[in-house]
Amino acid sequence: MTVPPEHPERGRGRGEGGGDGSDRDTDPLPTLDTDAEVSVVVPARDAADVVGRALASALDQDGVAEVVVAAADAPTREAAEAVAARDPRVRVIENPTGRTPDALNLAIAASRGEVVVRLDAHAELPDGYVSTAVATLAETGAANVGGSQVPTAERGFARAVAAAMRSPVGAGGATYRVGGAEGPVDTVYLGVFRRTALDAVGGFDPRFERNQDAELNLRLRRAGFVVWFEPKLSVAYRPRATIRGLASQYLQYGRWRRLTVRTHPGSIAPRQLAPPLLLAALAAACVVSIAVGSAIPLGLTAAVYVAGLILAAVVAVPTLWLVPATVVAFAAMHLAWGVGFLLGPPRGEHRG
Repeated sequence: MTVPPEHPERGRGRGEGGGDGSDRDTDPLPTLDTDAEVSVVVPARDAADVVGRALASALDQDGVAEVVVAAADAPTREAAEAVAARDPRVRVIENPTGRTPDALNLAIAASRGEVVVRLDAHAELPDGYVSTAVATLAETGAANVGGSQVPTAERGFARAVAAAMRSPVGAGGATYRVGGAEGPVDTVYLGVFRRTALDAVGGFDPRFERNQDAELNLRLRRAGFVVWFEPKLSVAYRPRATIRGLASQYLQYGRWRRLTVRTHPGSIAPRQLAPPLLLAALAAACVVSIAVGSAIPLGLTAAVYVAGLILAAVVAVPTLWLVPATVVAFAAMHLAWGVGFLLGPPRGEHRG
């Protein structure tokens, strides 16, 4: 991998802009050796049927010294321990709360590597992922590197969801969803971290049941660190297969993004305002329809929105028969996220 001159941010590491306009005078990260010890941390809950494949994908990577699994339930723990019995690099610890940020912090504390790789129990790392990530960390001086979340599905509604998630209309233009050139970004999928940087910002915030990755990357960047997108670090992701599951997922995304905004004022991106503004437009059209005694204002507003979704779906899908399901997926993502953002996090979950 070469260091192109068009990316002056490479090598800055910490304290020279951080990719987000930070001008804090902080020291750069220590130079990283490409043979640095690597720990993989895996938060695992309700994952007994998939955690084995995730661990196998980590153990097949070059340079992995250990894999620490924080298991939240007995079946998942037993499945992970079966792998540990065959490979001493795997250690299983308990996550009593079952919450993802707690699992990540416990696993990180129990690990020892200077490089910390996050792996979800429902994901699988592609060949060469770790070696590419470590090389990128060393060359860029970044605190965290990662790549794309690649939604993958072969059949049913999940295939439409995958198409919607890959589209800018569904993903809102986030680089880790739609792809892009290498360079500093707001956040990445999963992440390969320098332990020094994680320690500097205090790890994952335990208040964030969801959106903990984006919130951590926000703190890294505000501390002057670089979060770096590397297109080669793409990881397959299995999307929800039902409308209810998709809506529930995006409702939670919206609720916890609201906590991020509350915790870090000014952190919301313009694209993230679109879903609540959509709900406001539909509500306003409904009020106008009631006031004038006609369904035309509401119907016209909804028709314009649906027409836009149909055009986006035609562009996003490989076959036209997927268009109706993709329109439904778009609408479920937008409306659920908007409702979640307006509701905010569950009562009591924002304390900390």
